[in-house]
Amino acid sequence: MAESENRDKVVFLKPKKRLFYNVYVAFAFLPLVFLPILFEWGFSLYNPAFFNEFKDLFLIANILYIVLARFALLDSALYIFTHTNHPTNATLMHIVLLYLEITVLTILYYATVYNMFDVFSLFHLNSNFTPENLKIVHDHSFITSFYISTVTFTTLGSGDWIPQTLTAMIAVSSEVILGVIQGGVFVAIIIYGHQSKGKI
Repeated sequence: MAESENRDKVVFLKPKKRLFYNVYVAFAFLPLVFLPILFEWGFSLYNPAFFNEFKDLFLIANILYIVLARFALLDSALYIFTHTNHPTNATLMHIVLLYLEITVLTILYYATVYNMFDVFSLFHLNSNFTPENLKIVHDHSFITSFYISTVTFTTLGSGDWIPQTLTAMIAVSSEVILGVIQGGVFVAIIIYGHQSKGKI
């Protein structure tokens, strides 16, 4: 009986498989997160009628994909951080850079999604822009999408862009949750790194 319990503990404590084990591999691997949306963009150009018919489903699929992908990436980043043999300062620098890359890629991913699904049909501008400035905003939809994604992910929420569809609300909610989680995990890693100083 005791022998079987010990065997179960060993299996339970066995490290799970990760997407990557090395910080340098992680830096190179992260941009591949964009591959599915690039294929989707190509498909939307090839078959626009089908894409427009199921636009909301595609948008929800994109949100589910980035949420799952980011949790897998953060899990791998945490694994790298806690299993590295570098000195603490180097480890913290690697993890800061890795988290910065994950943050930028997440903001860019959501910006790409907002732009691809027409940012001006997903969001309503609640601001008194002059006609000239309003025209500039409409002429630069990706910059507008990037701005909306940035203030959403960082939870600044300036309030000038309001979601006007159910799928836009879901997208914004998921991005805010990811931003809050990432900030919390980042602080936890910094605290862990300082507590472990000299032990790594």
